[in-house]
Amino acid sequence: MIGEPPRLTIVKGAPRPTEAQIAALQGVETAFLCDAMGGMGAMATPIAPIGFGRDLDCHAVGPALVADSGPADIIATLAAVNLLTLGDIVVHAAHGNQDRATIGDQLSGMLKNAGAAGFVTDGPMRDYTGIVAAGLPAWCTGLNPNSPYTSGPGTLGASATVGGCHVATGDMIVADRNGVVVIPFARIDEVIGRVQEVQKLESELEAKVKDGFKAPLDIDAMLADGSAVEIV
Repeated sequence: MIGEPPRLTIVKGAPRPTEAQIAALQGVETAFLCDAMGGMGAMATPIAPIGFGRDLDCHAVGPALVADSGPADIIATLAAVNLLTLGDIVVHAAHGNQDRATIGDQLSGMLKNAGAAGFVTDGPMRDYTGIVAAGLPAWCTGLNPNSPYTSGPGTLGASATVGGCHVATGDMIVADRNGVVVIPFARIDEVIGRVQEVQKLESELEAKVKDGFKAPLDIDAMLADGSAVEIV
């Protein structure tokens, strides 16, 4: 390659959800949101609340700020400390690299001080005790004490694939003890509308189950219409 790319590229102009949209998703369970998006929307299973929520209450709702530094590097996430907007959830794309930590307790504390609402990555973190003390809700693949680099190149404010989901800056992130859900910016209002119906149906089913309901399938009807068969 002729010449070297810049160590850091900052992309501006991403859309941002309104305060009303963010408020409408506060307290909504990730499972309900996936139901509202056709059973999809969650990042891969290994991305879980750090410590599985044992010592740190991991619930976060906010716009994604995507920090893509490439495997084993964190330059874009360092830049996020300077450039994030209050309430952002920093989404660090580690490209699945599991050989070293993405961030530790000090950078977690800096992000919290800067106003981040949470941190999500498809790589490990380190300094568990200090991360818990810093208090920033975080989702990762586990723990690894190896250190990352700050060489770049990295990009802040664009998009990346994280945990099997395409995440663009400005998409909504809703994360809890069950995992991390990505709501594309263009679908925020649609999902808010659908999740209200999902919550209603779930509440009705919960009441039935508590009352003894135990027959989710109408086997007689399925036999009658041919969608089930009996073999003797």
